[in-house]
Amino acid sequence: MRTSQLIAACMLLLAAHGLCDTPVESPAGRDSATEWDFGGHGKFRYLYTGIPGDSVLQAVNGDRLQDQTMEFRLKAAARRGRLDFKAHGQFITVHSDALGGFGDFAGIVYPGADIINDDRRWFNLTHELHNEDKNATLLRLDRISVGFTGEKTVIRFGRQALSWGNGLLFTPMDILNPFDPASVDKEYKSGDDMLYGQYLFNNGNDLQATAVVRRNLVTGNVERDQSSFAAKFHGFRGSVEYDLLLAQHYGETVAGVGMSADIGGAVWRGDLVWNDTGQGGVYSGVAGASYSWVAGGHNWTGFLEYYYNGFGQAGGDYSPAALVGNPELLQRLARGELFNLGRHYLGVSATLEVTPLFNLSPNVFINLTDPSALAQVVLSYDWKQDLQVLSALNIPLGPNGSEYGGVETDQPDLFLSTGATFFVQLAWYF
Repeated sequence: MRTSQLIAACMLLLAAHGLCDTPVESPAGRDSATEWDFGGHGKFRYLYTGIPGDSVLQAVNGDRLQDQTMEFRLKAAARRGRLDFKAHGQFITVHSDALGGFGDFAGIVYPGADIINDDRRWFNLTHELHNEDKNATLLRLDRISVGFTGEKTVIRFGRQALSWGNGLLFTPMDILNPFDPASVDKEYKSGDDMLYGQYLFNNGNDLQATAVVRRNLVTGNVERDQSSFAAKFHGFRGSVEYDLLLAQHYGETVAGVGMSADIGGAVWRGDLVWNDTGQGGVYSGVAGASYSWVAGGHNWTGFLEYYYNGFGQAGGDYSPAALVGNPELLQRLARGELFNLGRHYLGVSATLEVTPLFNLSPNVFINLTDPSALAQVVLSYDWKQDLQVLSALNIPLGPNGSEYGGVETDQPDLFLSTGATFFVQLAWYF
């Protein structure tokens, strides 16, 4: 079946069942019933980015870039006994002043400069209806999987998402399609085509394993050194939870250890990850603590994280010549595994529950070497029962030549920099 036919069939299936959220049982009775669930959301996003006068991005669209995105996600799930099926179809239409203008590093240079595709994924489940100039429209399946759940085992095959690690902002152990630390909407990460399994031990420990199959971007062929094979053991020792990771990721061996523990009323977390790059071992890690309290009659949550990016540039030199000399960093930036150029970072975040429906979250991402920083304020408001407003203001801080202030380019006195950005999203759930 062609991708477009597969997506259309999924959409028709959802429409035929009226997008209801109530499980539907077959007339054969409860024991042999197939239970269905349907739902989804619609999201409209707007992003405004100011462009400084000494930025190379002035050549794209002057002193500002604007993006509008409309996304509908339709979800279907079915369960019959120990078997289950899940499918999420997406309709996405984008207008971006910078669409398609930055090549492999579009997602790092500017969030609106590229649209999602399945070039690396095993199955091409994305169909572009239109992609020209500043506009793109596409249909895709972001989730489609079949699974079996036993008393101690779970096996699932298809497009799905998996998150590992203990970091809250920085996630070096989450090697499979992680979020950008500064992302505002983290409701769904993009799915990957994988075989996933989990085994639960009697004492509560569990072992997870996955094989993520990918294609070579140049040849289009499925290749072992483009895929990932990983296993993670999650265990308990007293009040401490720990993780042990072993993986073969893009042809390289990855090993990691992580932990979390409640000490003194705070939750302490950390991960240490080692990559064998063939040129020697590279360590990355994150460590931090989170704490909740009540002040002024309001609930507060805050956390602090230190992040060491072993693949980052030492000394804060982000010139084109220096970056070319660090291919391991560039490869991971292009694959969407890393989002930071430097080595030492501090992340600070707090959430104030102004009301049960309104949260305010100031965040700061600090490059300790430059120094430079990204200051962020996020507002989340549950406007109605099925409507949510999410907005954020991002302000980069730092001198020219720094990561957040604007890195050097090969053009004299011009930098790869942006000014303040404003993001707002209205989400409707059904």
